[in-house]
Amino acid sequence: QVQLVESGGGLVQAGGSLRVSCAASGRTPSNYVMGWFRQAPGKDREFVAVISRGGGSRNYADSVKGRSTISRDNAKNMVYLQMNSLKPEDTAVYYCAADGRSGLISRMSTRGYEPEYWGQGTQVTVSL
Repeated sequence: QVQLVESGGGLVQAGGSLRVSCAASGRTPSNYVMGWFRQAPGKDREFVAVISRGGGSRNYADSVKGRSTISRDNAKNMVYLQMNSLKPEDTAVYYCAADGRSGLISRMSTRGYEPEYWGQGTQVTVSL
């Protein structure tokens, strides 16, 4: 199993930046494709970003593309999501996810795909 713990959420003004982090532990985290999802009040959870096991491939939701960067440090078992030019519509609980069943990042970004492991989430609130 892999355990995921998010941190770094908070309140930020529109146009600001925030970095959320995910600490992974358990079975070799570097063997897992890692991603970020978010869920806004009254909405379904949605894909945000995904990164390959080695960090060489990334994919983003259109809603955050160009404003966000996903990265990972396998030596520290950490995954990050740097978010810039934040908008009120970015307000959500952000969840870290891990999946070891496939090395393809396209799987995690496929609508309806359910990663193996989830963190508990961290709240990001963007104010006007």
